[in-house]
Amino acid sequence: MTFVVTGACDGCKYTDCVVVCPVDCFYEGATMLYINPTECIDCDACVPECPVEAIYEESDVPEGQEDYIEINADESTSGQCPNIVDRKPPLKQP
Repeated sequence: MTFVVTGACDGCKYTDCVVVCPVDCFYEGATMLYINPTECIDCDACVPECPVEAIYEESDVPEGQEDYIEINADESTSGQCPNIVDRKPPLKQP
């Protein structure tokens, strides 16, 4: 299994999660982050770091958010979203 960034990240784009990822599997889109499912090692280090609780284990993605499993896979491998490893200011402050 892999971890998935869901819709709660869209418009916020906090990057606290990327700095704890041991394999650098996060990719940055215009309004949210994505996890590459083939690079994720299922360590869950990112989950407690997300201030908006947007990251879930694939089998625990909330009902109605299942599309984000495919969205993460597609966007993280599209070549359009760069790999992100450093903290950046979020789009929206809490």
